[in-house]
Amino acid sequence: MPIGAITRGTTNTNRLRRVDRFIARSTAFRRPDAPLVVDLGFGASAVTALETAARLRRTKAPVHVHGLEIDPTRVRTALGQLEEVAAGRSSFPSDLSVSVGLGGFETPTPDGRPADVIRAFNVLRQYDESAVSDAWARMASRLSPTGALVEGTCDEVGRIASWVTIPRDAPPTFSLSLRLAELERPSIVAERLPKALIHRNVPGEAIHDLLRDLDRQWTLHAPLASYGPVQRFVASVEGLRAAGRTVLGNRSVWRLGEVTVPWSEVAPVGGAVTP
Repeated sequence: MPIGAITRGTTNTNRLRRVDRFIARSTAFRRPDAPLVVDLGFGASAVTALETAARLRRTKAPVHVHGLEIDPTRVRTALGQLEEVAAGRSSFPSDLSVSVGLGGFETPTPDGRPADVIRAFNVLRQYDESAVSDAWARMASRLSPTGALVEGTCDEVGRIASWVTIPRDAPPTFSLSLRLAELERPSIVAERLPKALIHRNVPGEAIHDLLRDLDRQWTLHAPLASYGPVQRFVASVEGLRAAGRTVLGNRSVWRLGEVTVPWSEVAPVGGAVTP
């Protein structure tokens, strides 16, 4: 039986573009010749799996995306969508390599092959925090030796997102990604933190300190707003680094509104949730 519980299943077109862009750059995706990417918990429509396949094959054409849902009705709906795509009756290329199946955190794949990337977005958000570590461990056990789990949350239109990346062969990280146009303050991401962190945005917790510091840099660099939000955000991230924060990546990534730090920079006090 699939492991997990049926959740709301909401989805939307173009919602996961930010995390897809991150996956396309990741070593977990780029290392294999023909990567297998799992879209775990695709929801009421297969659109996220289809969009992911269309995006990722621009980087590596042999990619295969396998969507998983715990609700049999959603799987049947998705199978019908795939038939429409294959017949050329959709906006997606008819030769997209996409499949769907029934499954949960145990992450079954069509041929039992380990996944190179497992993306689980807006799934654990609907669980208790106590379920997170076990779910992470189950999914991570289904990765290839160089694979990675990417688990997180985003808003309904994909303008605010954050995620935890748990590679098999490297330390875990935390990322946030924001649409910079009309951004009031970076800490708006607090409402879309992964389940492991969303209840930890309180004084004394590391994630609270990170968002406070990023807001402080955003305010400090307000004079750069006349040059646009991108310049202001890049300067804010550089300010974080200058203040002693370990910030990964470079300006080309920060310009996208994306920041990644080691998990140790945001880990809950007392090790309540451990990748």
